[in-house]
Amino acid sequence: MIPVTAIRRAVTSDLEELQRLERLCFQADRMSRRSFQRWLRNEDCVFLVCAGEAQLCGYILVILRRGTRMARLYSLAIDPGCQGRGLAGQLIGRAEREARSAGALYMRLEVAEGNTAAIGLYRKMGYRPFGLYRDYYEDHADAVRMEKCIHAYEPSGDGRGIPWLAQSTAFTCGPAALMMAMVALDAEYEPSPLDEIQIWREATTIFMTSGHGGCHPIGLALSAAKRGFDAEVWVNQREPLFLDGVRDPNKKRVMRLVHESFVREAKEQRIPVHYAEVDQQQLVDSFSAGASVLILISTYRLDRKKAPHWVIMSGYDDSCLYVHDPDLESEPPTDQAGEVRNAMDCQHLPIARADFAAMSRFGNNRLRTAVIVRRRGSP
Repeated sequence: MIPVTAIRRAVTSDLEELQRLERLCFQADRMSRRSFQRWLRNEDCVFLVCAGEAQLCGYILVILRRGTRMARLYSLAIDPGCQGRGLAGQLIGRAEREARSAGALYMRLEVAEGNTAAIGLYRKMGYRPFGLYRDYYEDHADAVRMEKCIHAYEPSGDGRGIPWLAQSTAFTCGPAALMMAMVALDAEYEPSPLDEIQIWREATTIFMTSGHGGCHPIGLALSAAKRGFDAEVWVNQREPLFLDGVRDPNKKRVMRLVHESFVREAKEQRIPVHYAEVDQQQLVDSFSAGASVLILISTYRLDRKKAPHWVIMSGYDDSCLYVHDPDLESEPPTDQAGEVRNAMDCQHLPIARADFAAMSRFGNNRLRTAVIVRRRGSP
């Protein structure tokens, strides 16, 4: 096996060898000479080659997408005479590390549906199918879309094992996140589908822009207090929440009444409600002190849907905050290539600190809110 030290950055003098590999490895959809020249000059990519004694044994090209934390494995080629030596895995591993160093959190790729060997390798390296492109290649073959989180979970927090629970309906992310918070603080608390629905009934805003109502942060805090926990709320506005996009005047009236009821009850129960911005350091400090931290995010950067969604903080490090996402269905599978997400796909999702401010705002009024839950009587 060629050692990892033989992997290096591609340079302009590799151009002829890169074209030779392209001709050897692909009958169609080949990269042109001009494309190779462009990527050899481009800084927004990871372009690596595996060098043998006299010629290149393979290359990998990963494109770094500006403004996102997503990298795309664009092309991978191994000389047929060098296959079977583990070179593809070495190139992928090195490219993942370099993409991660450049700020990428996820790597995506497309692979021909009939290329079972490549799909098997990607699966072995942790990639999971999540979709299908029909008629993707020049020969009209379909492409399986695959993805991997390349930012390893190595939190510098207190080492707690935050349990993960799936929401059992499309509208109970808040109750599921709260149940995770409560069982993390008290192992004797027993989460259940019945309590999930009961929390939703206690905390819901009744209406949303579409579908069932979502959960109000003060409503969730009240539900936590009802179950024997201390809770406090951070919210950057005093007006009724989630009214963006609700056009029906009667629905707006009901949502205002619910909001006012939550505010009044919180005052009666002396639940602290801070009408101010909450920053990352406050969340990290609360988590480090042993609290459970619920955060409202916009799902736009996850699934391109502008919906409010509750998650729970599961750890942090210098570059990311990590969250448990209770939603197993955020990327529904296609009938041909997809798979349902499993629990591991929903745990310790990295949110880059540089991106967190945007992701933790929702709606035109840029709502930001969090619920801090603690054992009763703890500081």
